[in-house]
Amino acid sequence: MGCEICPTGALVDGGDGVEFEVLKNDEVLPAFAIRYRGVVYAYVNRCSHMDLRLNFLHSYFYDLEKNSLICSTHGALYDPETGQCRSGPCNGLGLLPINVRETAGKVNLAEQGAVVLRNEEQQ
Repeated sequence: MGCEICPTGALVDGGDGVEFEVLKNDEVLPAFAIRYRGVVYAYVNRCSHMDLRLNFLHSYFYDLEKNSLICSTHGALYDPETGQCRSGPCNGLGLLPINVRETAGKVNLAEQGAVVLRNEEQQ
């Protein structure tokens, strides 16, 4: 357990994300981190339309144009920078953000009282 999610090089603009689990407020939450326009963002991996993960099988979260995050089940689109709903069945609700920061070549959790339980590299 700790605060490291992944090395910074694991996240490439418009590329695969890194999935991890985070313990926050005594709840284990599936989460993911992505890089968009040079900045790392992280969100709880739960579509606001239904309690489903955004990605179907692989750690890819972008639409074909790499401008939005997409729910692979129902096509809801989310803004990568804010997690806000752009279109689709998300009904105006957004993704729950997770605070992260990049330091010393690592992406770390920056949530007060939260802990990374598992990341892709530990699976």
